[in-house]
Amino acid sequence: MVFQKARATHKPIAASSAFIIFGLIILSSLLSGCMVGPNFKRPIGPSLKTYKTNGHKPNNSLTAIAQQKLILGKDIPRQWWTVFRSPQLNQLIEKAIKNNPNLQAGQAALAQAQENAFAQRGALYPSVDASFKGNRQQVSGAQFGNPSFKGSVFNLYNASVQVSYTLDVFGGIRRQIESLKAQAEYQRFQLEGVFLTLAANVVTTAIEEASLREQIALTEEIIRTREDQLNITRQQFELGTSSKAPLVAQQTDLAQLRTTLPTLQQQLAVARHRLSVLVGDLPTQEEASQFQLADLTLPDDVPLSLPSRLVEQRPDIRAQEAVLHAASAQIGVVQASILPDFTLNANIGTIATQVGNLFMPGSLIWSVGGNLLQPIFKGGEFVHKKRAALASYQEAAGYYKNTVLQSFQNVVDVLSALEFDAAQLQAQDNAAQVALENVELTRQQFQLGASSYLPLLDAQRSYQQIQLGQIKAKAMRLADTAALFQALGGGWWNRPEIAAPTKPIKKTKSAMPWLDPIKETFQEIQK
Repeated sequence: MVFQKARATHKPIAASSAFIIFGLIILSSLLSGCMVGPNFKRPIGPSLKTYKTNGHKPNNSLTAIAQQKLILGKDIPRQWWTVFRSPQLNQLIEKAIKNNPNLQAGQAALAQAQENAFAQRGALYPSVDASFKGNRQQVSGAQFGNPSFKGSVFNLYNASVQVSYTLDVFGGIRRQIESLKAQAEYQRFQLEGVFLTLAANVVTTAIEEASLREQIALTEEIIRTREDQLNITRQQFELGTSSKAPLVAQQTDLAQLRTTLPTLQQQLAVARHRLSVLVGDLPTQEEASQFQLADLTLPDDVPLSLPSRLVEQRPDIRAQEAVLHAASAQIGVVQASILPDFTLNANIGTIATQVGNLFMPGSLIWSVGGNLLQPIFKGGEFVHKKRAALASYQEAAGYYKNTVLQSFQNVVDVLSALEFDAAQLQAQDNAAQVALENVELTRQQFQLGASSYLPLLDAQRSYQQIQLGQIKAKAMRLADTAALFQALGGGWWNRPEIAAPTKPIKKTKSAMPWLDPIKETFQEIQK
């Protein structure tokens, strides 16, 4: 019978709570209609129609030999590295995207910023808390002006629901949410920047590795040619048909050439180590792929984004824009903190000396009230905070402007480099053709007995030196082509947004046991 009464009296209590909460929400929607502070307006890009290098517009056809063309306005593919047509390179970048720790850290930073923004949204809604208290106490008659009353000892139980709601009348909470969303946007484009840099580093390191490998092979071939030439000169000196001066000169030349080989080998080792780390492996672990310049194809058509699109495409510009947005929102947060703060509170519950009587008639207690807080004097705190917020916005604006300027400089620098690379490669090809003709002519003269073997070795040595220049010029042109894709933003807008993994990490056999404690800690947190 007691249980039935408790259920009967509980309904008006629940109805009263629901009515209070509903009323608070309606009142908030009526009062929260404005937001102080500036409404953020996105900066617009420079109104340029094309890029200029050294005072001239870039030529659509960079060279007549390679027939590489810049297509102004063409969009950048999302996997821009595939234009080099190297399956080996594509697999390496896929592995890097999957395992690179910087990319994983960027994903976690983005998730953190997004969750902080989501968490702040809770401040727009009423907070509801339930509590239960129980205590045993003694009261004295002296508390009520009757010392002769001995007092009594009793138990007191209280079950209640508290509702508190801060009315966002001037938009301070919404500006704070806006700022946190902008910070999440900043982390998003920081992540895109890490992705772009990672892909570009893998491509350029693979090109460097291929170039060094071919330079080493050609240098070893040149050393063998010089050794043959030195042996002939030594024989001529021993027979007395030549002086010692040519012999010493060739010995010095060969010794200097041999010193270049360890440097190239050391550079190749560093490039190999860098590739291993980029794909998420220890340098001492599995060897990364080995590349040859012949495996990498120079793309015939290279997209060149319009200058007006650059501010939309570059992750570093978009990240600085997000910083500017967050600083703008913080001005509103500071301005709202100077204005009145309205808070509504409601409390409904029951109180009784026995637990079984908590929901009996006569045990209901409730209170409804509000709080108005208007700062009056804070010793100039708000004035200086507002000035600081404005200075922070001006600082972000300066960094944004500098980032845009540097981005355009980056693009025109790469375009200039491509032009000079094309001219350099053409000059190297012309020189190689002439040197090869000289080798063939000298060989014919030697075969006819019109000259000795030394002129033929000299011609071969000159041709091999030019071949070294060709290798470097080809590698530089490939690397600068990759740099142009990076300078234009890398096509991130044409693929799904990178997000942090939401599924729990499965316990699998680790390729890096030294990281197991970190993974185990994360798995415990997820549980």
